[in-house]
Amino acid sequence: MPEILKVTPDLIKGLVIPRIISSRKGDNGIVLVVGGNRIYHGAPLLASMAALRSGTDLVYTAVPRSNIIPIKSFSPAIIALPLADDKLTVGSANRLMTTLPKRPDTAAIGMGMSIAKPEALLRLIRHLKNGGTKLLLDASALIPPVLKEISGTGTVVTPHVGEYIRIFGDEDLGKSKEEQVSHVQRYAEQYGITIILKGYINIVSDGRYTAVIKRDNPAMTVGGIGDVLSGLVAGLLTKTKPFDASLLGIYFNGIAANIAYNSAGLHLIATDLIENLPNAMKSFDLIKEDRI
Repeated sequence: MPEILKVTPDLIKGLVIPRIISSRKGDNGIVLVVGGNRIYHGAPLLASMAALRSGTDLVYTAVPRSNIIPIKSFSPAIIALPLADDKLTVGSANRLMTTLPKRPDTAAIGMGMSIAKPEALLRLIRHLKNGGTKLLLDASALIPPVLKEISGTGTVVTPHVGEYIRIFGDEDLGKSKEEQVSHVQRYAEQYGITIILKGYINIVSDGRYTAVIKRDNPAMTVGGIGDVLSGLVAGLLTKTKPFDASLLGIYFNGIAANIAYNSAGLHLIATDLIENLPNAMKSFDLIKEDRI
């Protein structure tokens, strides 16, 4: 049976990767976020800002051209790359791959995204995977055809229950916590991926290790919280293993939400979490001296 980990501050501290004091821009991670459509321009924006707050050095945000102005207007920290079409097409995926300034360590794909044809998404996944980029798939990217492409890669998928049923094609998730944990463990092991099943009870498993973190903040139902989580995990994934990044992301996302809840109550919004990520994470920061 996979090991069920007890999540404690000491466990989290042991998973954090120290930053080397002499590191340069790019050494601490480069993330690509691909998402957005005419309606949901905020989803990739939230993911990108969370990836930056994770401690990542660079984030490229690829969104439809119609989203570029609002994305750029939000923050000078955003490096926005325009996609040629409002939906992800084979052509826009190909052009993105030829215009990336640098190879990303991690790519987070799917937040608020419209996909013209599954082949466009599969081609993007294939190109990034073959180039050594680690993957996180969320929202619109969670469709059954991706499973063949990501099997055995350790890719992180971040579904809520509806997306989980859609990608795995299995509606019998179970009603008890134990049944759901067993279900997630089985699919994580079968496909060689890391699954974050989001909800009141968050279950994360790579088939070997599993952790369960209960959400104790009812304000986290507001839109955009999952996008923040995806960006945060993607940023952490540049530095560590998929399961560890997933566990750290769920933990810090929850701590940031609790800090925001203390000031905003049930009226918090997703950007409140992003603003409080430094407060959630800085006590766990580690700096490592070089050995010269």
